[in-house]
Amino acid sequence: MTDPTTRPGVGKPRTGDTPTDQPAGNPTEDRPAGQAGETPAQRRERSLGRLGDRKRARLDELARATADPGGVSLYRDALRRLRRNPVAIVGAVIVGLFVLVAIFAPLIAPHDPVQRFDELTRDLTVDSIPGATAGHPFGSDPLGRDFLSRMIHGSRQTLFVGVLATLIGLTLGVLLGAIAGAFGGWVDVVLMRLTDVMLALPSLLLAITLVAMASRSSQWTVIFAVAIVSVPIFARLLRGSMLAQRESDHVLAARALGVKERNIVLRHMLPNSLTAVIVQATLTFAVAILDAAALSFLGLGDPDINRAEWGLMLGVDGQRYFEVRPELAYYPALAIIVVALGFTLLGEAMREAIDPKNRR
Repeated sequence: MTDPTTRPGVGKPRTGDTPTDQPAGNPTEDRPAGQAGETPAQRRERSLGRLGDRKRARLDELARATADPGGVSLYRDALRRLRRNPVAIVGAVIVGLFVLVAIFAPLIAPHDPVQRFDELTRDLTVDSIPGATAGHPFGSDPLGRDFLSRMIHGSRQTLFVGVLATLIGLTLGVLLGAIAGAFGGWVDVVLMRLTDVMLALPSLLLAITLVAMASRSSQWTVIFAVAIVSVPIFARLLRGSMLAQRESDHVLAARALGVKERNIVLRHMLPNSLTAVIVQATLTFAVAILDAAALSFLGLGDPDINRAEWGLMLGVDGQRYFEVRPELAYYPALAIIVVALGFTLLGEAMREAIDPKNRR
């Protein structure tokens, strides 16, 4: 038998055949330098690696450009957003001007708000009230007093009533909401059912009812009535925030470490729940101004006609003499609307800046 290895043509490559282990041509000429011997899968993996490196380098560059070495707190970030928000700027300007006018009213007002002027009283008739004259840009009120001076001093009364009513309502609401959120159980059920009853009534109707129950209406009855109306709003809001805090990680960790319940409520749950309540206080201030003005307009406010207050001026003078001189109603109404709008704009901007859920 003939040995296969000695057969003619056996063991020799046929014409046109190329060995599989050596590619045709010069490898150093067909492939770029540094890639000799790579498979297509290896080249694709290396290309993707270079792309990933470029993306990571770009992300690191952006992170370094926007990094804050000291960190950014919640309130610092909120302040930064407020400075960039035109709505917040408009609201802050209105509120700032209102507060400055109220504080420096005795220095800004050209005259005493209770002084009667002869040049104004001699022209007063049943069908005529003097308008703008020299030294009296807003004219006279029905008793011959400078109306501009009374408008300026009226801002002090409006600020006093709004601030005091909001603070009283905030204090009582925080107290009830903290008790309900901390104890839970039947205490929470009883307190929340009481707030539900108060929320079921319109706020102005409830305020009118509370003022009517007083033996004699005064400025303090208006303050307390407006404050009581705002209590369930603060209580509900704080109670909901504290219930959400009860199941948070830091509260559960404090309980696991054996921290007393009182310390958990006062040091962990309550401070982290007050942010939304403080923002709500800004919005409630606008409502307090409107409710106080409405009570005075209805004749349930301070009966002292010498006290300059926008709601009283709108109700007593503006309504009675509207056909004779409608400016007596226009000026107080416009002032109330602008101030309430300023606090509303500022409060909504603060809510959007502090709460990430409300950001657009």
